[in-house]
Amino acid sequence: MATKTSDPLLSKSSLYQEFLAEREEINMHKWLQSERAGHDIGFEAALVDWMLNHRSAWKKERSRHKSAKLNRGGS
Repeated sequence: MATKTSDPLLSKSSLYQEFLAEREEINMHKWLQSERAGHDIGFEAALVDWMLNHRSAWKKERSRHKSAKLNRGGS
């Protein structure tokens, strides 16, 4: 669900890529929690729940994967 941009500066920006990855995780969390609740919980509720309960672990795991990829010589 990554968003394409016509701005080459944004497409190469690691900060923007992190934003897109995080937003994708929040949207997936929203879908899962909405399915569990039986109704759309909304983006804001999903965002708050994800930030409080999942963001730290997600960031650690993402950082670990990035480090492993760099150690293997990947980009």
